[in-house]
Amino acid sequence: MVRRKHKSVLSVAEDAYIRSHIVWLRGVQVMLDFDLARIYGYSTKDFNRQVKNNIDKFDADFMFQLTREEAADLRCKNSTSSWGGARYLPHAFTEQGVYMLMTVLKGELATQQSKAIVRTFKKMKDYILENRGLVGDRELLRLSLQTATNAQDITALRGSLERVDDKVACIVDRLGEVVTRSELAEVMSDFGSSAVHRGWLILDGQLVESDVAYAQIYSEARKSIFVIDNYISLKTLVLLKDAVTKVDVAIFSDNLGKGLHKAEYEDFRKEYGDVQLKTAGGMFHDRYIVIDYKEDSEKIYHCGASSKDGGNRVMTIEKVSENMVYHAVFDKLLQSPNLILK
Repeated sequence: MVRRKHKSVLSVAEDAYIRSHIVWLRGVQVMLDFDLARIYGYSTKDFNRQVKNNIDKFDADFMFQLTREEAADLRCKNSTSSWGGARYLPHAFTEQGVYMLMTVLKGELATQQSKAIVRTFKKMKDYILENRGLVGDRELLRLSLQTATNAQDITALRGSLERVDDKVACIVDRLGEVVTRSELAEVMSDFGSSAVHRGWLILDGQLVESDVAYAQIYSEARKSIFVIDNYISLKTLVLLKDAVTKVDVAIFSDNLGKGLHKAEYEDFRKEYGDVQLKTAGGMFHDRYIVIDYKEDSEKIYHCGASSKDGGNRVMTIEKVSENMVYHAVFDKLLQSPNLILK
């Protein structure tokens, strides 16, 4: 049992406090280990020990260590005594990493703190326009437009943030198209040699932040969502959390590599609702997302990689043009038995 060094009784962190400790790094919103340690009531050393003891749960898109340049830049912007010395390079946790902490740091308070932080991450995406100083003009425009799923959403978002309308209009006029072909080519040339575009993927020819891309696809559903993917993990579920209460969700997978465990699945269901798990029966190599199967609003997306790996490498998601050719195999898939997790 790890002894906590913060002896005062902790209350659930408030949204404003959490928000003030979320920073932008490598194109994603993260929280640093020493801030999270304070929220959870641990010393930074003991907090990181807990993470290290469960390091297999924290993939690169859940947690990463800052470079010396990133740490120096944040030290300049945020003078604090919590860094632990000039040589200390903090670890950054993404939204998915925070959710994973819920399975590592036990206790009712730890669970409540994790929930509070995850909810704040979502609110930060909704109010991205208020944080324009954290990203460049083009990134601001991409994120604001991509967070909205259609013109109606954009109108509503602008209606609640009227004070930035003129700024957004100015950016649109100055930059034109969100992502041009030449820009996309430039981004592609940077993949593998730079961390700048990690966390992004290509959705129907447009560069989109990975989590936003999946949120956009899932928000299109009115009746059902099918995810067909042999390699799943807790992140697969986390990306679906906002859709679970609105539509029927089913994941078809043989869970190769045993990436998703029974305890994680049950914890997710308690918090967000039911996601049906069924076997894929060895029928699929590729990954697919099916929205509103056999409804007028049906859409099928072919995914180049698993959602749990979204943004880690070059990845493309494309909408299928001939849906009917897939129906025969999808009908067989619906007869699959339930997936049993360990």
